[in-house]
Amino acid sequence: MKQYDAINLKNKLTLFEELWSPRVIAEMNDYQFKLAKGQGEFVWHDHPDTDEVFIVIEGELVIEFRDGKVTLNPGEMYVIPKGVEHKPFAKGLVQVLLVEPKGVVNTGEAGGSLTAENDIWV
Repeated sequence: MKQYDAINLKNKLTLFEELWSPRVIAEMNDYQFKLAKGQGEFVWHDHPDTDEVFIVIEGELVIEFRDGKVTLNPGEMYVIPKGVEHKPFAKGLVQVLLVEPKGVVNTGEAGGSLTAENDIWV
């Protein structure tokens, strides 16, 4: 008989400590649901081929754009359109759920030391 287990976001978040390093928790069609923790500044980057969804679970996330910013609190989300340059920032620790196509690199084409390995599951 098939096992039907819910995915508990808070439990999954206890399984890793790395910052700005998304962990996959589920897939739907060609999309992945990823949990990430962040603190401090990320890098300016974009995703030329896809939109990206940020859903804040805990903490506060500021997403800066070249011409403004949006502040997300727990229970809030924002869809960044493809090709829009952005830079996430968190004063304190933030926990987010990301929704994006499989294979998307967290730093886009910007690269650098904050580029995380893809397809790491928790």
